[in-house]
Amino acid sequence: MEQNIAAAFVTIFATVFLAELGDKTQLATILFASEENREPTFVFVAAGLALLLSTAIAVFLGAIAENWLTFVPLKLVAGISFVLIGVWTITEHYTNA
Repeated sequence: MEQNIAAAFVTIFATVFLAELGDKTQLATILFASEENREPTFVFVAAGLALLLSTAIAVFLGAIAENWLTFVPLKLVAGISFVLIGVWTITEHYTNA
């Protein structure tokens, strides 16, 4: 049982961590931290609290939607969505180049 909990934790952590790398949130945080008169610790705390709150909202909504989402193949939908976003991003790159 403990291995299942540890494996689930590692899976969730790695997935969210990798999803957050280089996204709009991280880029915005970099821009805030690069401002001359901005204390990096202040940016870290503010950004961390914002991510904590947005994650709490997502978990809350996920728990509420649990009954309806069990019928939806979420991994399939998420995978297709990421592929479509990737194709759209690549297409935009070459059409605007």
